[in-house]
Amino acid sequence: MARNEEKAQSMLYRFREAQAAELGLVRKKERRPAMASTVDTVGECERWRRQILGEVSRKVSKIQDASLSDYQVRDLNDEINKLLREKYHWEKRIKQLGGANYYSSAKILDSEGKEVPGNRGYKYFGRARDLPGVRELFETEEPEKVARSRTELYRNIDADYYGYRDEEDGDLLEYELDQERERLEELKQQPDDEEETEHTVMDVDEKDGYILDTPIPDRKQIEEYLVNRRRQELMDKYVSEDLAKNEQETKELTGQR
Repeated sequence: MARNEEKAQSMLYRFREAQAAELGLVRKKERRPAMASTVDTVGECERWRRQILGEVSRKVSKIQDASLSDYQVRDLNDEINKLLREKYHWEKRIKQLGGANYYSSAKILDSEGKEVPGNRGYKYFGRARDLPGVRELFETEEPEKVARSRTELYRNIDADYYGYRDEEDGDLLEYELDQERERLEELKQQPDDEEETEHTVMDVDEKDGYILDTPIPDRKQIEEYLVNRRRQELMDKYVSEDLAKNEQETKELTGQR
């Protein structure tokens, strides 16, 4: 009796569904075109793309199920990748028709919001990443540290390393100039009653903040200095000899040795 009621309800459902379709109240289920190039409107391409995204979302959630066997996980992961390839064709067709550019934008993420790993376009979702032989594909071994020789260490060292081109660095020159000006201000603020030193104070250019060099003597001053120094050397030499000679004569006269 119950079986007959189920059959009657099923027949009644199919009849009402067919009647609603004839009246235009319900759209008949359509199969997704196998070739995206057969569709000529952006709106229809967008509809099929959304349908594929819904199927991908459901399968990505299902592949997290711990009760699935490894074979089921592999098959499900293959189905997801097949849908992603189909989605790419629809997105490419949308761009050809002047629509949005989807296939070169967002990255593929899993249910945890992480980027899906893969190799050469094939992606692994959920438990598929833990399958035997798959995890090893994404385990990156740390490269061995190779000791570099002294020649390799000095290979990339140039003049900048030794500071030969510091004058070309505008920031460094500006910093040194600021430090020099601060030091000059500190020297000016020192008390006047400090003990004078024997060091010669050099002139300072207040405008640029540079310490000017001391005056360079001319040729005449240099010659005069050399003559005076030679005269002093001769006097020291001969005067010393005369004193030594007189001292020796005095010792002989007095009988001293």
